[in-house]
Amino acid sequence: MEKRVYEVWKGRNKFLLGGRLIFGPDARSLPFTLLLISAPSIFFCIFVARHLRHAFYPYNAGYAVMVVAVVFTIYVLIILFLTSARDPGIIPRNSRPPDEEPHHDSSVSAEAGNRQTPGRQFPRTKEVMVNGIMVRVKYCSTCMLYRPPRCSHCSICNNCVERFDHHCPWVGQCIGLRNYRFFFMFVSSAALLCIYVFSMSAFYIKVLMDDNRRTVWEAMKESPPSVVLMAYCFIALWFVGGLTGFHLYLIGTNQTTYENFRHRADNRINLYDHGCLSNFHEVFCTKLNPPKNNFRAIVQEEVPRPTLQSTEEAKAEDVGGDPRPKVDAEIKNSEDLLRMSLRCNIEEGEDLSKISQWHNDEENDKDIQNMEGNDPPHTTLNFDSTMAIDHRASMIQSNPKPSSCGNGSGSPEIVTNSAVKTGEAGK
Repeated sequence: MEKRVYEVWKGRNKFLLGGRLIFGPDARSLPFTLLLISAPSIFFCIFVARHLRHAFYPYNAGYAVMVVAVVFTIYVLIILFLTSARDPGIIPRNSRPPDEEPHHDSSVSAEAGNRQTPGRQFPRTKEVMVNGIMVRVKYCSTCMLYRPPRCSHCSICNNCVERFDHHCPWVGQCIGLRNYRFFFMFVSSAALLCIYVFSMSAFYIKVLMDDNRRTVWEAMKESPPSVVLMAYCFIALWFVGGLTGFHLYLIGTNQTTYENFRHRADNRINLYDHGCLSNFHEVFCTKLNPPKNNFRAIVQEEVPRPTLQSTEEAKAEDVGGDPRPKVDAEIKNSEDLLRMSLRCNIEEGEDLSKISQWHNDEENDKDIQNMEGNDPPHTTLNFDSTMAIDHRASMIQSNPKPSSCGNGSGSPEIVTNSAVKTGEAGK
């Protein structure tokens, strides 16, 4: 059965609607954030804005107070949803290390067979050029890639995120390149909503004071919900208002929260600062590129890359299989041929030595007979001996190879014996 990318994704993200919505692993905090925003707004519309319907001229102009509160709240919730439910800029992780020469570590051993094997370890950093200056980027062993500049790995989501700012538990998502502007709009609009609710609650206290000519304390006792809303908005404004001011500073200097906290004491030159206006334009007016991950795409099965061992086996198959048995066979054949050649040379040398010895004996006999006399029987014997020698020579020439070295059926020694018998018969 075919699977989609979001079904086999190795990060800790949570997906809804078939991968169309992506959340962080702590998305359970999102309903709590929704409650913190919507509950005070509802409380304000019921106990404060409803009493201000006729507080402005013309008579029904006070309805705008409630409409603005409702619209503003809906706007904040939509921005919160866009921040939390979209891809923050996740970089696709590799299924295998990059095609670069790794460093080998002999200390890493393989369990099978107790054999030492080199460990594949890639350089932890690599230098790239950014605005004419060399910048070091780190290698992520989890995603098996070299992180682009300003990219960092979120330990909570277990993803590498482009222009990583921070992981926000209130929205349950990483804040990165593709949702940073929405996060800032959410924080700033929440701060404005707090200011609006606080101001309208304080205005309602003043209206109560003017109508019945009461003191501040008497008006506050008459409308406790207004006091509660003012206190709640004052506390929340320190949080969201402080974040708004801090991120205004980050945008103006083109920094991220991660860079600001990590490199604050390093006094590094900010390579990405192009001026305040250009920095704001880059964040809010630059067109966002499509996400690099299509979580609804069908997973494509990759052909496994051959390892070093399989490559050697393939080379061995190309040359005819395992090279070791072939080498052993060649050595064995060479030894057999050498042994056969030595045996043939030895046997041939023995046969020739025997023939030479026999020929020398015949010549000695001939010399002795010449010394004794020249009678006819001895002459006949010499003639017969000479004929026998010629016959033996012709027999040796007709049978040059013994049976042990070739396919012949006779041997020089046997032919010599037969020739000796013939010579004795001639006597």
